[in-house]
Amino acid sequence: MKKIIPLLILSTILVNCTNSKVENDTIQELNLVKKERDNLQENIHKVKASQHHKIASFLTFQEENAEQAMNFYINLFNNSKVISLKRWGKNSSGKEGSIMHATFKLNNKLFMCSDSPIKHNWDFTPAVSNYVECENEQELSKLFIKLSEKGKVMMPLNNYGFSTKFGFVEDQFGVSWQLNLK
Repeated sequence: MKKIIPLLILSTILVNCTNSKVENDTIQELNLVKKERDNLQENIHKVKASQHHKIASFLTFQEENAEQAMNFYINLFNNSKVISLKRWGKNSSGKEGSIMHATFKLNNKLFMCSDSPIKHNWDFTPAVSNYVECENEQELSKLFIKLSEKGKVMMPLNNYGFSTKFGFVEDQFGVSWQLNLK
């Protein structure tokens, strides 16, 4: 019995020391995880903050065709998608169901659009246009044909001296596009 008591005391001390070691290791791991989480949250905050300072093209449509135009463009360009969409509701200043505000990407470039409930004295102008560098002649021709359908050709595809091949069109929604072959 005399030998058992010291062994019990020793084993209790060992268990307590082992538990303390495990607890210390766990606390250290938790602190590292918390630090990593805090760093990730800070980086996410920085990324979100930097995105708010980007420049995006904003297209104001006055014929309640913003969604039609946005979908037309998204289907035309690679790497394109709707990011967010908010519609005018019932009893709002815009037509119910039309786009109050949408954000989308065309080939990873940020765009926004809306259906304006107010008829303005201005509309789109060719003086401000979207400039597209095309990878090859096939892409250039496809974009030129699709964008000029029901629109207006301002400069047909040609070599104008500043580019191998260039075209300038206004699409069916009144938005202007300069198309250039790299």
